[in-house]
Amino acid sequence: MADKRDYYEVLGVDKSADEATIKKAYRQLAKKYHPDMNPGDESAAEKFKEASEAYAVLSDPEKRQKYDQFGHAAFDGGAGGAGGFDFSGMDFSDIFGDIFGDLFGGGRRGGRSNGPMKGSNIHTSVRLKFEEAVFGCKKEIELTVKESCSKCGGSGAKPGTSPQTCSKCGGKGQVVFTQQSFFGQVRNVQTCPDCGGSGKVIKEKCPDCRGTGYIPMKKRYEVEFPAGVDNGQCKRMQGLGEPGVNGGPRGDALVEAVVDNHPIFQRQDMNIFSTVPMSFAIAALGGDIIIDTVDGPVVYEVKSGTATDTRIRLRGKGVPSLRNKDLRGDHYVTLVVQVPTKLSNEEKKLLKEFDEAGANSLTAAERFRAEKDGDDPSPKKPKKKKFF
Repeated sequence: MADKRDYYEVLGVDKSADEATIKKAYRQLAKKYHPDMNPGDESAAEKFKEASEAYAVLSDPEKRQKYDQFGHAAFDGGAGGAGGFDFSGMDFSDIFGDIFGDLFGGGRRGGRSNGPMKGSNIHTSVRLKFEEAVFGCKKEIELTVKESCSKCGGSGAKPGTSPQTCSKCGGKGQVVFTQQSFFGQVRNVQTCPDCGGSGKVIKEKCPDCRGTGYIPMKKRYEVEFPAGVDNGQCKRMQGLGEPGVNGGPRGDALVEAVVDNHPIFQRQDMNIFSTVPMSFAIAALGGDIIIDTVDGPVVYEVKSGTATDTRIRLRGKGVPSLRNKDLRGDHYVTLVVQVPTKLSNEEKKLLKEFDEAGANSLTAAERFRAEKDGDDPSPKKPKKKKFF
């Protein structure tokens, strides 16, 4: 058995793994390589068999102890082993009840009862402006709600008749069937296809609701979104969803907030970000600028010598917390020096004089080239003419 892989390696677990970890690892491999999920794939069938063999040993404390002591020799007749390996006595019902429930839509525990069940939720969305999401708002929505049919009283049966017990499931709402697996037959429970799990069938349907027991009606409701709601978050409106089954309660309506983008502000959680331009004069000399916030314009004093891309923080000018409306985030503003694109001749002259008085950057490249060529970078004076 030297060609066999280590059982722990097969399942992808450590030798110190507990029973739950081993079971979880095998369940994932069994679902992935099960022959019913990979028809005709011999490689998958071999991997499934290999994983099942590893699980059969490692899930049994006695066999696992022998395997840890003697390795594969414990089951091939060597080292005092058990002599030959088989699956007899192994209980895979718990594992395969879950697996077949996933594979075939039913499962050993997955059957739907015919008792009262809550109805399904319905989803809709509402567009909100950026400021509406920040401070909260009320919106009106229209929903198609199923109301009980007045003609049949919600039974779905034609007046004068009544629903009958389903002959296929005997009124239980479930049918039992067996599924052939790698290790034999597995018992499964599935929702009755004839009655849909209700245990009742309608022979003569109501002409108004066509046997559903409900009439769809459009209704308008007001939805209140709290301050601080973010894009994609939902407001739950209880009892406005699909009707329940067998007397169960209605589902809920989930109204999703779709927040529009803002031309200036960006939001991240409770904080707001924006970029504000400032003139070169303000950046160099300092002064007041006007910053737009969700609360309105505010005046901010810029310090002299402020560089571009400087970020400032306006405390408490962000988004309110959903849990505490008195708590707000901050507004972060990036200051960017605005470079003028059109200058008059007078403005250009003044800028040149300003540059010459300071860094003299306008002629820096010219001086560099002159020094590189060996010329005197200072301005040359005109030569005096001689007599001859």
